[in-house]
This record gives sequence, structure tokens and C-alpha cells, in this order.
Amino acid sequence: MSTLNAKEWMDQVIKQDEIDKYLIDGKDFIDDTKIKEKLNVNRCSDREYIRSIIKKSLSITTLTPDETATLLNLEDEEMWKELHAAAYEIKRRVYDNRIVFFAPLYCSNLCVNSCRYCGFRKDNEDEVRRILSMEEVEKEAEGILDSGNKRVIAVFGEHPTSDIDYICDSLKAIYKAKKPAPRSGKESYIRRVNVNAAPLSTDDLKKLMDVGIGTYQVFQETYNKEMYKYMHPAGIKSDYRWRLYALHRAMDAGIDDVAIGALFGLYDWKYEMMGLLYHAIDLENRYGIGPHTISVPRLNVAAGSSVSSDSEYLMSDEDFKKLVTIIRLSVPYTGLIVTARETPEVRESLIGSGYTQMDASSKIGIGAYSKHSDAQEKEEQQFLLGDTRTLDECVYSLAQNGIITSFCTAGYRCGRTGDKIMGLLKNCVEGKFCKLNAVLTYKEYLDDYASDKTRELGEKLIEKEMKAIREMPFYKEKNLLTTFEQYYERISQGESDIYI
Repeated sequence: MSTLNAKEWMDQVIKQDEIDKYLIDGKDFIDDTKIKEKLNVNRCSDREYIRSIIKKSLSITTLTPDETATLLNLEDEEMWKELHAAAYEIKRRVYDNRIVFFAPLYCSNLCVNSCRYCGFRKDNEDEVRRILSMEEVEKEAEGILDSGNKRVIAVFGEHPTSDIDYICDSLKAIYKAKKPAPRSGKESYIRRVNVNAAPLSTDDLKKLMDVGIGTYQVFQETYNKEMYKYMHPAGIKSDYRWRLYALHRAMDAGIDDVAIGALFGLYDWKYEMMGLLYHAIDLENRYGIGPHTISVPRLNVAAGSSVSSDSEYLMSDEDFKKLVTIIRLSVPYTGLIVTARETPEVRESLIGSGYTQMDASSKIGIGAYSKHSDAQEKEEQQFLLGDTRTLDECVYSLAQNGIITSFCTAGYRCGRTGDKIMGLLKNCVEGKFCKLNAVLTYKEYLDDYASDKTRELGEKLIEKEMKAIREMPFYKEKNLLTTFEQYYERISQGESDIYI
């Protein structure tokens, strides 16, 4: 934890040379004029041309800005049906019929920034400020384990008390947490910690790499520079480019799994979609690796923020579904996260649009998992959740739709990250490994955590998945079927955390 006061600490955080090195002729990759021009010009509604774009997406190739702008401007409702169907087909080809689960763990809400839409902003006098001790972080992780979750996204405010040393110590505390599974009593632990934190310097990011981070997640919030300036009037976060190049620095530090996103509702959603695409393209062009995931949080009510409820850019559910579909088509290899900001009804309606990750049993107050309360205390959290269902309820709902729940973290631990996983995703291979690991982790969950009705339905779904696996030539050709069958039997006999 830093010994500097807030102002001293803020003065030394941003390193201008770690911005300038990425600029081309003094410019970043977000060109406001170009984005607006492409949205204005690309208005072709010819069905055959639209289908040619869909065909390109189905080949798991990133769309161009012109192609994406064309889809954003599409008003033909019959063609939108084809877009939704293609998005789901792409998701199945790349990721199979699984959805990966995680839980957020908010470690601190002290912040030096003044973001107009956020409950954590330093000007919000209603916010109850707190930073967890390492013992409390470990206790929170144990609370997450009680639900059956195995993957965590650790979230931190930007403040000297939650600097890089605090973040690294928090990850160690989360990994240290152990809890006996409720039925078998076998040791349960968090298998991978991803991080949502403020932009860090390259040296600080190397420290995260050494601790064992999964994915490093930084959202630009809005890609429009004028709106960004308005929404971030003070604090470190007011520097647009320091944030814009956070993930480039992560790549240079050796963290090759990075995640982007925008807060939809701050500005025009079509513009933000173009910003996300340009971000993905710049990462691909520089490193050969695009974003591992793209998140689509929508602006939700936050304590003490009028922007969070009054923004003129709040999205309709219909436009939100179009957004998720276009992300899946435009950046077809990426994971796509729809969080518990959304209601159960919205998340259910988006399954067919191709998202791949969601959270459940989520609590976003500081220390909320150890309180064992279902209440949302708005003075202690960043925003209000839309989906407060338990993990078991979500798993059951997905099973009703024929979707298998995955708790897999094998890719991180087998070295399938960065350029390796990108190649496997683009060639529709990674999903085949994921299918096997999804079944193994799903079996673990059903045996140890699921309610009777979820376990009964889940076992039927596993039977269906096992049949499909045995019939797929890929597993026989790669000599994976025998290994998988052996691992499944070991899981059934009480072992855990076995992966391919």
C-alpha cells in the first residue's frame, strides 16, 4: 500500500512516455471524424451484400469498420433475423453450447476520480468507503466458493490505498482461500482470478503477471473524446489516452489475455461499437492478439448519480440485443460477457445472440459475501444489479435451454492464452477443448453444489453432451476421447480440478 497522500500518488501514476510510444504521428487510433463518416456513409441495405458480410463473419474473420457500420445501420427486420441466427451459429462454432460463469469480488471503493455515472466517485458523500484487509478478501473468496463459483473477477477503486501492491496481495489472498465442498467435503478453491482495475504502468503490470493474473480488464467507458472529458472531469481517469493504451501496456508486460468494454448509455451505442472494433483491430495489428473478451455493461442506477438514470443515450432492450449480435459478428473470435447488471429476462433473451460468459450469485458491495444478505445496499456499491439470482438458479435456467454451464479455467493453466488461444479460436478448435472441460467442471458442480432439480436436469444434459462428444471425429483423431472418459470417471469418483 502506498505511503503517499492522494495528490502525491496521482502525480506519479501517469507516465507520458507510456502513452506517446503508441501514438502514430501524435494521434491515437480513435478518429472521431472517421467513425462518424463511416456511420453516415455505410447505409447499404442490399440483402446479398449483407449476406456476404454474414458469410465473412461465419469464417471467423474480423469485420472491417465499413462492414460493421453497414450492420449498425441495417433496418431490414427480416435480415436482422438472419443476423441473430448467424451470431448464435458463430458462438457455437467457436465456443460450443456452453456459458462460463464467474463472480465479482469488490475489494475497495475508495477512489480519486470524479466519474459522473459512478457511485464510487470521490465526490459522492453518500458512499460508505471501505477497503478490505487481506483476511477479509480471503473471507470474501470463501463466500464465493460457497456458491460453487471457481472463477473471480477482482475489482478495485483507483486510490493510493489500493495500489499495485494491494492488488497483488489481494490476488494472493483470493488464491489462498479454501473451503470444503458441501457434499463431498473435498477442498474447493478459486482457480483463476481476473482483474478489473485502473490502468497501470508496464512495470506494475509485470507484477500482476508474476502473481498469476488471468485476464486484465479495462473498459474505456466511452470512446468519444468529448463525452469522455465531460464524464471524467477530474482525477487520473480524466486522461483519455492513459486509459486507451492500458491494454497495450499489458501486452508489453507479458499479460496476453486482455479485455475491453464500454459503458453503454454514456454515448451513442453505434459509435461505441465502432470504438470497440477499432480497439480490437489496433490490438490485432500490433500484437496479433485481439481482446480475449468484450463486455457490454449498460448504465445502471448508481447512488448519487443523476447521469446514471437521466442520460439521453440510455439503450432500449431491442438495441441492446442488436449490439450483442453485432459484436459477435464483428469480432467473432472474442468471448462476450453479459453481466448481472441485466435482468434475468434480458439475459435469457440474449442467449441466442451469442454471449459466452455471465456472473451469478453476484454481490458488489464491499464485504458483501461475508454478510450473507440478499439485500442490495446502494450506499456500499457501484450500481444496482438487475439479476440477483443464485448460481444454482442460473445453472438450472440455462439447462432448460440446453446450455451447459462451465467453470473451466484450463486454458490459463495449460498455456492456451494470447496468440495460442487466438489461433485456436479462429480455427474453431478451442471450443472443442472447452466442451470437454465444461462437462468435467459441470459434473463437479452438480455433484457438490446443485439443488436436486438442477442436478437431475443437469445429468440429462451431460448425457446428451457425452453422446455428442463420442460421435465427434475430432476427439478420436486427436486421441482425446479415452483420456476424457477416464477423467470423467475420476470426477464421478470424487476427484476434482482435472482438465484437458
